[in-house]
Amino acid sequence: MEITPHILIIDDDREIRDLLARFLERNQIRVTTARDGREARRVWSAGHYHLVVLDLMLPGETGLDIARWLRTQGNVPIIMLTAMSDETDRIIGLELGADDYVSKPFNPRELLARVRAVLRRIGDGHENTQGGTRNMRFSGWLLEVSRRRLLNPDGVEVSLTGGEFDLLQALLERANRVLTRDMLLDLLRGRQAGPFDRAIDVAISRLRRKLEDDGRNSQLIKTVRGGGYVFEADVERV
Repeated sequence: MEITPHILIIDDDREIRDLLARFLERNQIRVTTARDGREARRVWSAGHYHLVVLDLMLPGETGLDIARWLRTQGNVPIIMLTAMSDETDRIIGLELGADDYVSKPFNPRELLARVRAVLRRIGDGHENTQGGTRNMRFSGWLLEVSRRRLLNPDGVEVSLTGGEFDLLQALLERANRVLTRDMLLDLLRGRQAGPFDRAIDVAISRLRRKLEDDGRNSQLIKTVRGGGYVFEADVERV
């Protein structure tokens, strides 16, 4: 039985909330809305959500504050709504683990495409595990593909967002091969979603920190000048 995706939209603009809710529900996506952080926390505790659409320009508690709080609740995917000029907030949002962003003003069809792309990527990850994908061990670390979690050499789980997990899995599956940013974008999101600014660089930096892989003297994820990135490690499928 196919599960209907349930997403939470957090935006202080009632017109945008209502427009998106009607449009997405016509496209078989269940929607709950909230106008601010307080309301978002209330409805969060009362439901289970597959994805959050979050406006960064909220009165009072900002979207970035709410994004930080969401990250304490788990790895739910986040799509940010930003103003065209909010590059700094956009980058901070990506560093907090957001999976995508859409600049205002936008066409609801564009947001629908982004929502479907993120949900499909997550769903593909679960389908791959059902097909018998094996876990991967590298430098003492273990990526448990079936459970979508990362264990450090001491056996302690390291929290990853959905995007970080998919990026690490893509790197491990192609270890010791140079992957350009465009290749990584294709692997993670697909060309239909369009360019994603500095998303790959930000995600790589975030992943390095979690792997305790210092950016200046990285041993695992190395930068290839003018090329992209390469994961330099022996990867064992277990």
